[in-house]
Amino acid sequence: MSSSDYDPACLPDLLPLYYRRLFPFFQYYRWLNYGGVQKNYFQNREFSFTLKDDIYVRYQSFSTQNELEKEMQKMNPYKIDIGAIYSHRPNQHNTVKSGTFQALEKELVFDIDMTDYDDVRSCCSAADICSKCWTLMTIAIRVLDRALRDDFGFQHLLWVYSGRRGVHCWVCDEAARKLSVAARSAVAEYLSLVKGGEETVKKVVLTEPIHPFISASLSEVERYFKQYALKGQDILGRKESVNKVLALVPEDILFTVWLLTSVAYYYDTTSFLQHTAKKNQHFEKEIMLQYCYPRLDINVSKGVNHLLKSPFSVHPKTGRISVPMDVKELDTFDPFAVPTISLICEELDQPRTGEVGEKSEDIKENEKDAAEKRRMRDYKRTSLAKYVKYFDQFLDQMASSWKGELLRKSDLQKEF
Repeated sequence: MSSSDYDPACLPDLLPLYYRRLFPFFQYYRWLNYGGVQKNYFQNREFSFTLKDDIYVRYQSFSTQNELEKEMQKMNPYKIDIGAIYSHRPNQHNTVKSGTFQALEKELVFDIDMTDYDDVRSCCSAADICSKCWTLMTIAIRVLDRALRDDFGFQHLLWVYSGRRGVHCWVCDEAARKLSVAARSAVAEYLSLVKGGEETVKKVVLTEPIHPFISASLSEVERYFKQYALKGQDILGRKESVNKVLALVPEDILFTVWLLTSVAYYYDTTSFLQHTAKKNQHFEKEIMLQYCYPRLDINVSKGVNHLLKSPFSVHPKTGRISVPMDVKELDTFDPFAVPTISLICEELDQPRTGEVGEKSEDIKENEKDAAEKRRMRDYKRTSLAKYVKYFDQFLDQMASSWKGELLRKSDLQKEF
């Protein structure tokens, strides 16, 4: 069965099987529990479920992995959203004194949606995507991942494909989770260059001196600009798209139409723009950034209590699983190759060669429960396996940092 064979009408029949045999509950709980270092961290986390017929259930919370597992298998949500860690159990929010139920912490998150790029892509529009415009998501991840690591010092970034037309980033460092609304807003504003609505023609304006962050971002954009904008979107191939480019060029710059359409210019646009620009004018950089720079939904990043779609949730329209993405393999990531729920459920009946000899050491000591071990074997028989494996690697890296930090604090206490 190919991914294209997914039928939304079959989702009610597939979800019970997915949550019973394939959803990676052990890894999921391990992530959101953060090593159990902070008391009630998982218990005070909000989950929301979207059920059949768009029934929306907020302020769900669970004491244990088993409790979460049972409830999800009972409700079979069409969509799962993750919210903040609150001052009280979210499922008891109606019982606490008014004003005392507060969102305290949450991962710093980013939401990049392809629909926000409709003015700079001609291949698709709205919810549709293709391999040409998917390059924009690749650029967004490259730019933001570098900035969040190098400029802010964050280490634990979980990039997740939304299942349809975008990507999400979960910054899981403790420092990121504890950021205030003001601090989150500051980070989001720092990373935002494309500003203005549909009526704004020129959405990127650079001034002297160019900030090192912008220079570093341009280095990432320049790697993809010719392939994406000139060849993929053919921005100089049609009158309408040429006029869009010309509208971004200052009036005092000599920029003739015949040069735009010349073969020499077509294959060396960047060099031409750079030589044409006057001192302290950066319109060539502004054009590249306007066409390729990440477009953030800032409100998602600013709010501590903002909900975001969960990893391993199923997209009801495409059937694709919202899977973690390995940044090391970003250029080869294909959203159309991400498995659908119908595909992985069918794969359960098709054991893979070599599966029988699975080594016992692969099963961790704290996963002795028979149902859990069976689920681990089940997902390993499907196309979901490589994504869960990467998620495991991400969690192992986080666990190493927790242990290192605990040892450091312990050593400091001994010194005093």
